[in-house]
Amino acid sequence: MPGQRGTPMSTRIDVVAIARELAPGFAERAAACDQTDAFVAESYANLKKRKLFSSGVPLELGGGGATHRELCAMLREIAHGCASSALAFSMHTHLVATTVCRWKHGATVEALLRRIAAEELVLVSTGGSDFVDSSGTAEKVDGGYRINARKIFCSGAPAGQLLMTSAIAEDPQAGPTVLHFGVPFNANGVKVHDNWRTLGMRGTGSHDVTIEGVFVPEASIGVRRPRGKWHIFWDVVSTVAWPLVYSAYLGAAEAARPIALRQAARRRDDPTVQQLVGEMDAQYAAARLAVEAMIALANDYDFEPALDRTREAYLYKGLATRGVLGAMERALEVCGGSSYFRANGIERLFRDVQGARFHPWPEHKQHAFAGRIALGVDPV
Repeated sequence: MPGQRGTPMSTRIDVVAIARELAPGFAERAAACDQTDAFVAESYANLKKRKLFSSGVPLELGGGGATHRELCAMLREIAHGCASSALAFSMHTHLVATTVCRWKHGATVEALLRRIAAEELVLVSTGGSDFVDSSGTAEKVDGGYRINARKIFCSGAPAGQLLMTSAIAEDPQAGPTVLHFGVPFNANGVKVHDNWRTLGMRGTGSHDVTIEGVFVPEASIGVRRPRGKWHIFWDVVSTVAWPLVYSAYLGAAEAARPIALRQAARRRDDPTVQQLVGEMDAQYAAARLAVEAMIALANDYDFEPALDRTREAYLYKGLATRGVLGAMERALEVCGGSSYFRANGIERLFRDVQGARFHPWPEHKQHAFAGRIALGVDPV
């Protein structure tokens, strides 16, 4: 094929098997990264070596051909070993998956997918903090735009190669317009700030990134949309991205269960412990059902973007969050006082899953979003 970059793979990558193989090594390093706020650089090196950064790119474009469902299962397995590795990698993976979905629906994004396949290119998202309103400025100049912005929650930034971000242009006719584009991390004017000091998910390297005076050509603008208004782009992103992200959180929560059961074994005849274990497993079941419902909505990219589908995705996202947090709370109670010690391992997992509360939107905003759609009001 003319212009092809990368050689199509003869067989699909078994991403779940590879993740299961890598997870124990990730687990050995997880506590140290947590205690020192160190980025999971070695995990990223392992993922790149096994070509997982390109695993979601279709075979015909040179990638590993993994389905959306398989990518979700992969992230869940990685999280059994290291929550930070899984969450950071989910941010790259959801960008690839969203691009694949757009490609399947006719968007002109093939060149980016081929480049990811050829280079094992590491993508970093700012969408979680920008979302509908975006941030930063895009000043119109000859041939493109001059970008100035400070982006937060840029997971994987220490290893990032292409920052997938957005900024606001003042369009004389359309008004404030959000432009989506990619910026190379090695461009003059891009700086990663070492400031990720947090309650949990400390190894994700979700540092701030500043963009100062970086030129973006007109041809590099991938999406244009009105600022502050819902756009069909988000119907694609919301349906595809959240099952991947919350598969990571589900896997992190699941990693606590065997720890809790080991601690409970000495008190297995205690009726209170028996009830707590049952309550814990009920929360796990709820979380799994909610994540599975999100995965089903994405249907391996075979869906028509629509508000009603997005509404469901956010309702299930809220239920998944409740299930994950509820399971972790019960796991602490099952363990008892031993859960307070770092050596136990549950306290780190408990801190890590708290991040599930904050991905846009928090629960109350998700409920308002769903209610507005049900009532026929503009969603935002």
